[in-house]
Amino acid sequence: MSKRRPSSRKPKSPNPQPPNHQPLNPPDNPLRPNTKRTGERSEAAFLYQASQRRFAICKPWGDSERYDFILDNRPQPEVHLFRIQVKCTDALRAAAYETRATYQSGKRHIPYTKRDIDFIAAHIVQLNIWYIIPVEICTPQPMLRFYPHRKAKKMRLEKYREAWYLLDPPVPNPPLNIHASIDPDYPGEDYPEGWVPDEEIDLLVIMSEEWQY
Repeated sequence: MSKRRPSSRKPKSPNPQPPNHQPLNPPDNPLRPNTKRTGERSEAAFLYQASQRRFAICKPWGDSERYDFILDNRPQPEVHLFRIQVKCTDALRAAAYETRATYQSGKRHIPYTKRDIDFIAAHIVQLNIWYIIPVEICTPQPMLRFYPHRKAKKMRLEKYREAWYLLDPPVPNPPLNIHASIDPDYPGEDYPEGWVPDEEIDLLVIMSEEWQY
């Protein structure tokens, strides 16, 4: 009988790993911000800002819609619902904070239109400043550049800085509120019982004479 030669192969390890194995969930690199987490923080910041302004807030189920939130200005007599897409930027590029009012379809960046959303809420993360921009302003020029650190007011988007009032429009014909108060110097409690002012007596006489005719 021939004897078997001993095998030169090494026994297999129970959990083989490739030579360049990386953990499934590596920790965030503090020198390279995670854009997804930054966006999630800005959404949470928008949720806080809107709730402080007493909006009713809805969040669509899943990630299939173009908008992140729906706001309801429920205190107003006329109800408005607004679809909000939150964008954020946290770094200066060419002396401006910039982001895009677009969504990605394959390899294309498509601008948002009125069919998709109503407003862009752009968050400057480092300064905690918000720009509330109607989507029709963004569609023709979807590259949004912000200059909050400059004092120039002629920049295209500066008039939308903290423009939360666009989400809460004033009532066209507000109700008239009449506030009445009693004059503390007007005599009222010192009248004798059965006393009637002369003006009221003259009025009663005139009315009684008219009734006789």
